[in-house]
Amino acid sequence: MVIGPSLGTTWHMWDRQIPELSQHWRVFRYDLPGHGGAPAHAAHSVVELADRLLATLDGLGVQRFGYVGCSIGGAVGADLALRHPHRIASLALVASSPRFGTADEFRQRGVIVRTNGLEPMARTAPERWFTPGFAAAQPAIVEWAVQMVRTTDPGCYIAACEALAAFDIRDHLGRIGVPTLVLVGAEDQVTGPAEARTLVAGIPDARLALVPGASHLAPVEQPAAVCDLLLTHFSAAWQDAPTALTVAPPVPGPATPATPFAPLAEIAPAPGAPEAAGPERGDRYERGTKVRREVLGDAHVDAVNASADAFTEDFQELVTRYAWGEVWSRDGLDRRTRSCVTLTALVASGHLEGLAAHTRAALRNGLTPAEIKEVLLQSAVYCGIPAAGAAFTIAQSVIQEETTPPA
Repeated sequence: MVIGPSLGTTWHMWDRQIPELSQHWRVFRYDLPGHGGAPAHAAHSVVELADRLLATLDGLGVQRFGYVGCSIGGAVGADLALRHPHRIASLALVASSPRFGTADEFRQRGVIVRTNGLEPMARTAPERWFTPGFAAAQPAIVEWAVQMVRTTDPGCYIAACEALAAFDIRDHLGRIGVPTLVLVGAEDQVTGPAEARTLVAGIPDARLALVPGASHLAPVEQPAAVCDLLLTHFSAAWQDAPTALTVAPPVPGPATPATPFAPLAEIAPAPGAPEAAGPERGDRYERGTKVRREVLGDAHVDAVNASADAFTEDFQELVTRYAWGEVWSRDGLDRRTRSCVTLTALVASGHLEGLAAHTRAALRNGLTPAEIKEVLLQSAVYCGIPAAGAAFTIAQSVIQEETTPPA
């Protein structure tokens, strides 16, 4: 049995289940990159996380296994079930979703962490993860949760936010062909019962388990109930497929320090493997739409599309296909550099009506407020003080809005 954690947690979120589960199966837990002391090799997509995990299991000789994952850990399990169904004997998705909120929400979370560090996420973790009653009654566990987030590598946390922003398997749920348990805390406000029911409605062989008195980290709040549900689900699944249990080495119980496995090592392309080709002409609009949404955000692109009419829609298609599908998609510059160039060009040309959107884009592309300030200072020298002064006013307002942590 392979067990995956939630964003901002470590494998210790499963400590209370391990003694019982390890009596029935050999259990293998893992940490996300930069979490719990794992090497800080950031992964920017769920597919990349799944591929790294699969490579580690390959190195251990594990061919087929049951999988349990919470939140982003559940996304990894769903991806494995879609792309490598022969490897998954049975699946449990805990506090998971076919799409986690909106892409804009997670990209803004990345902006907040890049600007303020992980303290805002650590401070608000208890209210996202636990019911108010549990948090009040268990201050030691609350402090443990806060410290887990504080000790996470910020770059890896931001990359995981990017991975969740891009994750969307709503149109593919019908292809998950393994017995699936969808388990959710009844009071989960992050990925709650509504998201769980979407999973159950879409996955052909899925059952729903609602855990009363639990929020997002149900395995921590209601450990016995979660353990019983997992035992029932996986025992039934493996009775139907007794040859499916090829498992990893045992993980020590919570009283014994867990020994890290080869932790999600970077996977390099095979020697001599061809580089991915650029988009064909017919694909440029689709590629441009994807890049435009990633850089400017869904809300901005949706607003532009909603305002387009018969007179302007061809122009918007041209912008998407040429600016975003052709130029922004090229490999010659990274997105941080392209944002620097774009901000400077807007100041130089006096087209400040686009500066707010591209300041938000610059933050999403990894520029810090201090770096944006330097770009505008440099622009003031070469493009003029008045234009740069107006740009500072616009950028300052956007930065305050985007980087202020939630109350």
